Amino acid sequence: MPEIVAKEEKPEDKGLDLALRPQKWDEYIGQESTKENLKILIEAARRRNESIEHVLLYGPSGLGKTTLAYLIAREMNANIRITSGPAIERVGDLASILTNLMPRDILFVDEAHRLNKMIEEVLYPAMESRTLDIIIGKGPSARTIQLELPPFTLIAATTRIGLLSSPLRSRFGVTFRLDYYTVADIARILDRSARLLGVAADPDALLLIAESSRFTPRVANRLLKRVRDYAEVHGDGKVTKHFAVAALELLHIDLLGLEEIDRRLLQTIILKFNGGPVGLQTLAAASAEEIETIEEVHEPFLMQLGFIERTPRGRLATRRAYEHLGLALPAGDARLDL
Repeated sequence: MPEIVAKEEKPEDKGLDLALRPQKWDEYIGQESTKENLKILIEAARRRNESIEHVLLYGPSGLGKTTLAYLIAREMNANIRITSGPAIERVGDLASILTNLMPRDILFVDEAHRLNKMIEEVLYPAMESRTLDIIIGKGPSARTIQLELPPFTLIAATTRIGLLSSPLRSRFGVTFRLDYYTVADIARILDRSARLLGVAADPDALLLIAESSRFTPRVANRLLKRVRDYAEVHGDGKVTKHFAVAALELLHIDLLGLEEIDRRLLQTIILKFNGGPVGLQTLAAASAEEIETIEEVHEPFLMQLGFIERTPRGRLATRRAYEHLGLALPAGDARLDL
């Protein structure tokens, strides 16, 4: 079964991103507050002929953090260098990246929460005073060399801002949270994507896909491709509501966007633990899912729908979860009706 909601970028997403990535602000749909603030930040920096301040973007996967970084670079007419937290393993790796930056370059670090503490400590002076301290040698003979860095902007993206250290977070000039999209915005994104991909699609089909997209553009575009494939195999290639319904059923995705894994998590809480509360580690073991996947991919969406409630004692399935799965609440249960 294809994993539509995988948090990682799939190989097919790279080509999809190139084809669908907005090239200007007007093409970037949604996140209006973040866009307006970034426009002011960029315009002010351009008028002062300076680099923009360091930017921290956080929020669930697939909401457009990387796309925003590319847009910022384009608006600033700057080169963008791409890396990720796990890719920077040693201080030397970071030093190599920073010393190769040109003035006004933008360094985009994805999965910034996975930077190790030694790397973070090297970043502090680099971000604050544009200096890089390198220690040469060991023991009593060790000495420090301080290198000047050109003016640059660090744009960091993370799905788990709580894992970033407070000193690192404080060195970003601005921090923006990207929120889940509305169904209307997702439908507009799908309309644009269909046109760029040369896919004929009915508005009601796109609306159905939008409603099943978990309020996430990346998931919506993946679903559009899957429905397109189904329409090409079973019809004339036009995406209609009939084909959208059939393709989603084949993928085991319901009209709220829940996949088999989502339903299994809810069923585990309800059937194995009487609706909860249940601890995250216990839930992961009982459902055979990784803790990180539950926390970053499935739980935020289930909480957005009001199907899961976090309590000090663990995760609790709400009345809405019972109703969606067609299960009856235990007699006398005073579960929250969220």
